[in-house]
Amino acid sequence: MFRKPSRLPGLVALVLLGLLSALTLTALPAQAQRSVAAPIYQPNLDSAISGAEEWLAKLEEQGWFLRGQMTTILQGHLRMHSPYQGPASLDARPVFRNTESIDLVIGRRLWDNAEAVVVPMMTRGFGMSNAVGVASFPNNEAFRLGSRDPYVLVSRAFIRQTIDLSYDAEGSDPDPMRFAGPLARERITITAGKVSVWDFFDDNRYAHDARSQFLGWGMVGAAGFDYAADARGFTNGLVVEWEDGTWAVRQGAFMISKRANGLALDQQIFKGYQTLTEVDRFWRLGSNRPGAVRLIAGASSTRAPTWEAMTAAVQLGIDPPIAAQQRSVKPNLALNAEQELTDVLGAFLRLGWNDGLRRNWMYTEQDWSTSAGLAMNGLRWNRPDDTIGLGFNLGGISRSHQRFLEAGGIGFITGDGRLRYRPEAVIETYYDAKLYPGLNAAVNLQLVQNPAYNADRGPAVVLGARVRAAF
Repeated sequence: MFRKPSRLPGLVALVLLGLLSALTLTALPAQAQRSVAAPIYQPNLDSAISGAEEWLAKLEEQGWFLRGQMTTILQGHLRMHSPYQGPASLDARPVFRNTESIDLVIGRRLWDNAEAVVVPMMTRGFGMSNAVGVASFPNNEAFRLGSRDPYVLVSRAFIRQTIDLSYDAEGSDPDPMRFAGPLARERITITAGKVSVWDFFDDNRYAHDARSQFLGWGMVGAAGFDYAADARGFTNGLVVEWEDGTWAVRQGAFMISKRANGLALDQQIFKGYQTLTEVDRFWRLGSNRPGAVRLIAGASSTRAPTWEAMTAAVQLGIDPPIAAQQRSVKPNLALNAEQELTDVLGAFLRLGWNDGLRRNWMYTEQDWSTSAGLAMNGLRWNRPDDTIGLGFNLGGISRSHQRFLEAGGIGFITGDGRLRYRPEAVIETYYDAKLYPGLNAAVNLQLVQNPAYNADRGPAVVLGARVRAAF
């Protein structure tokens, strides 16, 4: 039924290499600049319903906005080589799973340049092997807390105040969780409440949204950066942003999870926290081609035990400590860049790092990461709203982290019971097709080499399909 494992990865690699060659020889433009005075993400599915667009626009004039989306992803991997596996291993057998998410974004204007936003969310489904076994897991829509039945939560609930510093309407923000504008070019934005860190930090126009772009965790954000989040990807925090169209500075303070990969947040907010600072520089090259670079620094104060303490416990045959007695600070760094290259081609790069001395606490178990890729639209084959992307994430762990896994330690996303260490490499390509305004379908292919840093297992060939509808 399946090709031999030794041959299929080689064939996939050749296909990916051919796609890379095609991308470099042809040529995404960056997404078209949206009007700052029009509803964001229009037209969408509401354009198919008579009067719906007008009703939503009138709603915004009355101080309300209503938007939404639904994303379904089917993903699975073929049989892979595996002489052994542990509690946090990717299953060696063929496994296919699906995830679903529905968001309803409700906004209310409070006073001048102030708004309240609430996002009820429904999720259902599981990632492959319950979202373990690959540090740069192939589906960013898969929570580590999956559910067989629909689960409803409020993913975001916040208040935002924008302070204009310039007397113009030249600013823009494609965020679907805010009123459309107009916005001052130079402004300060203050946001407080329940959010996702990625709503503000580590943005990239070519690789930051698993619902319309790359699916893998290391492609959506810097996998080597231990971003604050609970086990479903959200937290509470305060963010202050200043931007003028050329520069931006973003500062955030967020609650952390009480335990590693935990759902409960640490209530001792002045002892357990994460602070983030991002500095952005925007430019336009040549014939007005936009580009940007972002430098992100963070510090997390947690009770994360050291890898040495956890390894010692495993070697003594006892359970590793869940948390340390004393809090410690983990530094994190990331660099993020994007550049439009031609009318149809764009490129991105990300670097991520943390000190690797203590266990990863919230995002994923990767201590350094490098990702890069290309995205191209379908203008050359008369499909300008389609996108094809090709990228990779290469990530690794510190030596003390390696010793923990070699001793048989099990983390919250990696742990085969033993380890022959190699950096984990994931190559990903996708084709996203516009079927109708607001309705897209995509196919996705990923090749995972050394899953969970283990050269004894894999490679894993991951196949995926995605459907997204938005209004």
